[in-house]
Amino acid sequence: MSPGSSSRVLTCGTGAGERWSAAASLGTTLTLSARPTRGEVDPVLDAIGDGGRLVVAGDDAAIAAVLARLLRRERLDVEVALLPDPDSAAAAVWGLPTDPGAAVDLARDGSARPTPLVRDDHGGLVAGRHTTGPVHGEIYCGEHRVLRGDAAQVAVTPDPAGGVRVTVTGPRRLGGLRAGRVTEHAGRAVQLGCRPPVTVVRDGVPGDRPVPRRSWYRHTEDWRLVRP
Repeated sequence: MSPGSSSRVLTCGTGAGERWSAAASLGTTLTLSARPTRGEVDPVLDAIGDGGRLVVAGDDAAIAAVLARLLRRERLDVEVALLPDPDSAAAAVWGLPTDPGAAVDLARDGSARPTPLVRDDHGGLVAGRHTTGPVHGEIYCGEHRVLRGDAAQVAVTPDPAGGVRVTVTGPRRLGGLRAGRVTEHAGRAVQLGCRPPVTVVRDGVPGDRPVPRRSWYRHTEDWRLVRP
C-alpha cells in the first residue's frame, strides 16, 4: 500500500464484525451483509483510488462475492487483504494467517502480489474451494483424464503455482475400511461431466440445482492479494 493511501475494511456479516473488531485500526470500516451485494460493494470500489487497499473480513463465500464485483467492475488492480474465518480454504491455499492479530498485521503491513483468479462457467469464482459429493463421470485437467468412473468427492481450488488444482477422492475400499485413493492434478482448466447431475458447493454455498457438467479455469488477469 502506497504512502498516504488508506484502506476500506468490509466486515461481512455479524460474526465477522465481532471477530475482527481490531480491524477498525486499518481504515474506514463498513458493515455489509454476509453475502455482499453489488449495491453494497460497488460504491466502495468507486471510492478507492490508486494505491488504496480493500480489506475483506468474512467467510470464503463473502470473499468470492467481493472478488466477483472487482472482476465485473474491472478493478482487479485494487489490492485485497483478507481477514478469513478459522476454517477458510482460501487461507489454506494462500498461506494466510487466521489468528486475528497476525491477520490484521499482514493486512496493514503486507505487500500485494499477483494471484491467479479462478472462475467457473456459471459466473462464479473460486475464493477457496468448490466441492461435490459422490459423482459418476469424467474429469479432465487440461489433456489429462483424472477420473473415469466413480468418486466420493471432487474438490477444485486455485493452484498457487498458477492455475487450477483438482483433487479427486475415490470410493472407500476394502468394504469401507480403507479411505479412497486421492488423485491430484493442476493445470489451466478443469472439466467435469457426470450422470446423474451433481450439486456443486461453491465456497461453502450449495448450488441451487444439480448440474451435469461444470468447468473451472484461470482468468486471463490476476488479482492482487496481500499474502506472505
